[in-house]
Amino acid sequence: ALVGIAAGGTTPYVLGGLAHAQNLGALAIALACVPAEQAPMPCDIDIRLLTGPELLTGSTRLKAGTATKMALNILSTGVMVQLGKVHGNRMVDVAVTNAKLEDRALRILRDLGGVQRQRGVELLRLSRGSVKLALLMAATGMDAGEAGAVLLAHGPGLRGALAACGVGLQPPNAPQ
Repeated sequence: ALVGIAAGGTTPYVLGGLAHAQNLGALAIALACVPAEQAPMPCDIDIRLLTGPELLTGSTRLKAGTATKMALNILSTGVMVQLGKVHGNRMVDVAVTNAKLEDRALRILRDLGGVQRQRGVELLRLSRGSVKLALLMAATGMDAGEAGAVLLAHGPGLRGALAACGVGLQPPNAPQ
Protein backbone atom coordinates (compact mmCIF):
# COMPACT_ATOMS: atom_id res chain seq x y z
CA ALA A 1 0.00 0.00 0.00
CA LEU A 2 1.07 3.54 -0.63
CA VAL A 3 -0.37 6.70 0.90
CA GLY A 4 0.30 9.70 -1.31
CA ILE A 5 -0.07 13.08 0.40
CA ALA A 6 -0.41 16.31 -1.54
CA ALA A 7 -2.24 19.10 0.29
CA GLY A 8 -3.25 20.73 -2.99
CA GLY A 9 -3.58 17.44 -4.85
CA THR A 10 -1.18 18.41 -7.64
CA THR A 11 2.34 17.48 -6.48
CA PRO A 12 3.80 15.63 -9.49
CA TYR A 13 5.91 13.07 -7.61
CA VAL A 14 2.94 12.16 -5.39
CA LEU A 15 0.71 11.67 -8.43
CA GLY A 16 3.45 9.63 -10.11
CA GLY A 17 3.92 7.50 -6.99
CA LEU A 18 0.19 6.80 -6.76
CA ALA A 19 0.01 5.84 -10.44
CA HIS A 20 3.05 3.58 -10.05
CA ALA A 21 1.50 1.90 -6.99
CA GLN A 22 -1.64 1.18 -8.99
CA ASN A 23 0.43 -0.20 -11.89
CA LEU A 24 2.11 -2.59 -9.43
CA GLY A 25 -1.27 -3.68 -8.06
CA ALA A 26 -0.64 -2.07 -4.68
CA LEU A 27 -3.37 -0.25 -2.80
CA ALA A 28 -3.06 3.46 -3.64
CA ILE A 29 -4.48 5.87 -1.06
CA ALA A 30 -4.60 9.57 -1.89
CA LEU A 31 -4.80 12.23 0.79
CA ALA A 32 -5.41 15.86 -0.16
CA CYS A 33 -7.04 18.95 1.31
CA VAL A 34 -8.98 20.11 -1.75
CA PRO A 35 -12.11 18.68 -3.40
CA ALA A 36 -11.53 15.72 -5.75
CA GLU A 37 -13.04 17.58 -8.70
CA GLN A 38 -10.46 20.36 -8.20
CA ALA A 39 -7.50 17.97 -8.28
CA PRO A 40 -8.20 14.34 -9.25
CA MET A 41 -5.59 11.85 -8.06
CA PRO A 42 -5.01 8.28 -9.30
CA CYS A 43 -6.00 6.08 -6.36
CA ASP A 44 -8.12 3.29 -4.97
CA ILE A 45 -9.08 5.22 -1.85
CA ASP A 46 -9.47 9.00 -2.03
CA ILE A 47 -9.38 10.85 1.30
CA ARG A 48 -10.16 14.54 1.15
CA LEU A 49 -9.70 16.74 4.21
CA LEU A 50 -11.41 19.94 3.19
CA THR A 51 -9.61 22.48 5.37
CA GLY A 52 -10.30 25.55 3.28
CA PRO A 53 -7.77 28.27 2.47
CA GLU A 54 -4.74 28.69 4.72
CA LEU A 55 -4.40 31.75 6.92
CA LEU A 56 -1.10 32.39 5.15
CA THR A 57 -1.35 31.50 1.46
CA GLY A 58 1.14 28.81 0.55
CA SER A 59 1.75 27.74 4.15
CA THR A 60 0.25 24.26 4.09
CA ARG A 61 1.89 23.41 7.40
CA LEU A 62 -0.96 25.18 9.16
CA LYS A 63 -4.46 23.73 8.61
CA ALA A 64 -3.63 21.24 5.85
CA GLY A 65 -0.53 19.95 7.62
CA THR A 66 -2.34 19.53 10.92
CA ALA A 67 -5.31 17.77 9.32
CA THR A 68 -2.97 15.48 7.36
CA LYS A 69 -1.04 14.51 10.50
CA MET A 70 -4.29 13.71 12.29
CA ALA A 71 -5.49 11.56 9.38
CA LEU A 72 -2.16 9.68 9.29
CA ASN A 73 -2.41 9.04 13.04
CA ILE A 74 -5.88 7.56 12.52
CA LEU A 75 -4.68 5.40 9.61
CA SER A 76 -1.62 4.13 11.47
CA THR A 77 -3.65 3.37 14.61
CA GLY A 78 -6.12 1.39 12.50
CA VAL A 79 -3.24 -0.56 10.98
CA MET A 80 -1.87 -1.36 14.45
CA VAL A 81 -5.30 -2.66 15.51
CA GLN A 82 -5.60 -4.82 12.38
CA LEU A 83 -2.08 -6.20 12.90
CA GLY A 84 -3.01 -7.40 16.39
CA LYS A 85 -0.77 -4.97 18.23
CA VAL A 86 -3.65 -3.68 20.35
CA HIS A 87 -5.83 -5.40 22.93
CA GLY A 88 -8.84 -3.44 24.09
CA ASN A 89 -7.57 0.09 24.10
CA ARG A 90 -3.97 -0.78 24.97
CA MET A 91 -0.95 -1.16 22.72
CA VAL A 92 0.25 -4.58 23.91
CA ASP A 93 2.85 -5.31 21.25
CA VAL A 94 5.42 -3.26 23.12
CA ALA A 95 9.03 -4.32 23.52
CA VAL A 96 10.43 -3.08 26.80
CA THR A 97 13.70 -1.39 25.90
CA ASN A 98 13.95 1.40 28.49
CA ALA A 99 12.64 2.47 31.91
CA LYS A 100 9.71 4.44 30.49
CA LEU A 101 8.50 1.48 28.45
CA GLU A 102 9.02 -0.86 31.39
CA ASP A 103 6.77 1.32 33.55
CA ARG A 104 4.16 1.40 30.77
CA ALA A 105 4.41 -2.40 30.37
CA LEU A 106 3.95 -2.97 34.10
CA ARG A 107 0.85 -0.76 34.09
CA ILE A 108 -0.57 -2.68 31.12
CA LEU A 109 0.09 -5.99 32.88
CA ARG A 110 -1.63 -4.65 35.98
CA ASP A 111 -4.59 -3.10 34.17
CA LEU A 112 -5.29 -5.89 31.68
CA GLY A 113 -4.04 -8.95 33.53
CA GLY A 114 -4.37 -8.03 37.19
CA VAL A 115 -0.64 -8.70 37.62
CA GLN A 116 1.09 -7.19 40.65
CA ARG A 117 4.25 -5.20 39.98
CA GLN A 118 6.80 -7.78 41.20
CA ARG A 119 5.16 -10.58 39.20
CA GLY A 120 5.04 -8.23 36.22
CA VAL A 121 8.79 -7.63 36.45
CA GLU A 122 9.35 -11.40 36.51
CA LEU A 123 7.00 -12.00 33.55
CA LEU A 124 8.72 -9.30 31.53
CA ARG A 125 12.10 -10.86 32.28
CA LEU A 126 10.86 -14.31 31.25
CA SER A 127 9.21 -12.96 28.09
CA ARG A 128 12.33 -10.95 27.17
CA GLY A 129 10.34 -7.73 27.42
CA SER A 130 7.32 -8.76 25.35
CA VAL A 131 4.14 -7.41 26.94
CA LYS A 132 1.89 -9.53 24.71
CA LEU A 133 3.75 -12.70 25.66
CA ALA A 134 3.80 -11.73 29.35
CA LEU A 135 0.02 -11.19 29.29
CA LEU A 136 -0.56 -14.60 27.73
CA MET A 137 1.75 -16.20 30.31
CA ALA A 138 -0.11 -14.46 33.13
CA ALA A 139 -3.51 -15.56 31.81
CA THR A 140 -2.57 -19.18 31.14
CA GLY A 141 0.28 -20.05 33.50
CA MET A 142 2.32 -21.20 30.48
CA ASP A 143 6.04 -20.68 30.26
CA ALA A 144 7.48 -18.36 27.61
CA GLY A 145 8.14 -21.15 25.10
CA GLU A 146 4.63 -22.58 25.28
CA ALA A 147 2.98 -19.15 25.21
CA GLY A 148 5.18 -18.08 22.30
CA ALA A 149 4.13 -21.15 20.31
CA VAL A 150 0.45 -20.39 20.97
CA LEU A 151 0.93 -16.77 19.84
CA LEU A 152 2.68 -17.95 16.71
CA ALA A 153 -0.08 -20.45 15.93
CA HIS A 154 -3.04 -18.18 16.76
CA GLY A 155 -1.66 -14.67 16.36
CA PRO A 156 -0.88 -12.08 15.52
CA GLY A 157 -3.33 -10.68 18.06
CA LEU A 158 -3.54 -11.65 21.68
CA ARG A 159 -7.30 -12.26 21.43
CA GLY A 160 -6.91 -15.33 19.19
CA ALA A 161 -4.24 -16.86 21.44
CA LEU A 162 -6.37 -16.29 24.56
CA ALA A 163 -9.41 -17.83 22.87
CA ALA A 164 -7.38 -20.85 21.75
CA CYS A 165 -6.42 -21.40 25.40
CA GLY A 166 -9.97 -20.88 26.61
CA VAL A 167 -9.00 -17.95 28.82
CA GLY A 168 -9.48 -14.22 28.86
CA LEU A 169 -7.92 -11.29 30.58
CA GLN A 170 -9.84 -10.25 33.65
CA PRO A 171 -8.45 -7.01 35.05
CA PRO A 172 -9.14 -6.24 38.70
CA ASN A 173 -12.51 -4.57 39.33
CA ALA A 174 -13.69 -5.39 35.82
CA PRO A 175 -17.35 -6.28 35.36
CA GLN A 176 -17.88 -10.05 35.45
